[in-house]
Amino acid sequence: MIKKILLIALLLTLPQLFAQEKTTNIKKENSPMDNIKDISVLDMNNKEVKLSDYNGKVLMIVNVASECGYTQQYAGLQEIYEKYNPQGFEILAFPCNDFGGQEPGTNEQIQNFCSSKFGVTFKLFDKIKVLGDGKSPLYERLINNSITEKGDVKWNFEKFLISKDGKIVSRFRHKVEPTSNEVITAIERELKK
Repeated sequence: MIKKILLIALLLTLPQLFAQEKTTNIKKENSPMDNIKDISVLDMNNKEVKLSDYNGKVLMIVNVASECGYTQQYAGLQEIYEKYNPQGFEILAFPCNDFGGQEPGTNEQIQNFCSSKFGVTFKLFDKIKVLGDGKSPLYERLINNSITEKGDVKWNFEKFLISKDGKIVSRFRHKVEPTSNEVITAIERELKK
C-alpha cells in the first residue's frame, strides 16, 4: 500500500519537474552569442561596417560563391530583396572560397559577376572564411548561438535570418531556396515584429 502511494505521488510530480526544466531552457536565450550587433565586417571596398548600423532592419546573411551549383540562388535572393527591402529587409552577402574553391575571384570580379549575371543590388562584402583557422568572427557567432542549430556551415548559400535588434533567429541550409515558403514565412514574421 505504501509503495502504491509513493508511486502515485511520484507520478503526480513528474509533470511539474518537466515544466521546470522547460522554463529553465527558455531563459538561456539571452546569451551574447545570440546577437551580432556588436560585430564589424569589411565591405568590398575594405571599409569597416558595424552591424549595429542595421538596427531596425531584418537581415539575411548568406555565404555566396560564383562557381557553385547553387549560384542560381542569387536570382532568388535578389527577388526577395526587391520584394521586402522597402519594408526594412537587407541581404548581406559574404563571398567565400572555402568550398571547393568556388569563389576564386577578386572583390571586383565578384561584384561584376553578380551585377551582370543576376542584377544583384543587395550588399556584397569582403571575401571571408567560414571554416577553420581564420574563420570570420561573424560566422563564429552564427554557428555557435543557442537559438539555431549549431555546427559548421556545410556549403555555399547557407542563410541566417537576423531580427531587427540583431538576434539570430533562423538558419536555412544551402538546399533551402531563398524563395521557399519556409524562408518567406520567417522573413514576414520578423518584419511584422
